[in-house]
Amino acid sequence: MHAEGPDERREEHLEVTDRTRHRRLREKGSTLRSDLDDVLRAGFVCHLAVVVDGTPLAVPTVYGVDFDARVLYLHGSVASRSLVQSPGAQVCVTVTHVDGLVLARSVFEHGVNYRCAMVLGTPRRVTDREELLHGLRVLTEQCAPGQWEYARSPSRKELAATSLLALPLDEASVKTSAGPPDDGEGPDAASGVWAGVLPYRPVFGAPEPDPLLPAGTPVPAHIAALARGR
Repeated sequence: MHAEGPDERREEHLEVTDRTRHRRLREKGSTLRSDLDDVLRAGFVCHLAVVVDGTPLAVPTVYGVDFDARVLYLHGSVASRSLVQSPGAQVCVTVTHVDGLVLARSVFEHGVNYRCAMVLGTPRRVTDREELLHGLRVLTEQCAPGQWEYARSPSRKELAATSLLALPLDEASVKTSAGPPDDGEGPDAASGVWAGVLPYRPVFGAPEPDPLLPAGTPVPAHIAALARGR
């Protein structure tokens, strides 16, 4: 009897719903949960789309993911008040990474290489103190690994003033686009126009100390590592 090797193990797939089914450019879509995790792990800024007082808003905010619990934590801000007033409100959280410009021989074939994820569901406001601390730690560590242990923890008063939402990763859609232009074998191939991909890589710059920081205060190792492009 053949034993399943590590490369043959079945990957976990996201459940496809009517809202997450890929209807356009299906070849760019993925249902692998690992692809969703990769997109979410690579960033820390998302857009929370929600209806507030009858007006649709897409609120940019920071997020962090507890991959074991399959929960996405994010700052709620204005949106959280609307969600508290309207229990069961649906939201859409999107995360997008731009990897490059696809510059073709014709403008029509231009495009963008990207990775993106869309998570839908009904978030809940985190009120339990222990989960609030846990969620804030997850969020902080996703932005700057090592910062939670380095800086002062939130006080009770600060926790009371903090809005944190928890959204389960139960319903999500993932798409990626990569590769060169599609017109390399078309009529425009003989035009002599340069075509290819212009990669885009966001990086941290050198740390800039607070002007009020005492002279000689060293940059902590975890911040220096981010600046080096860890």
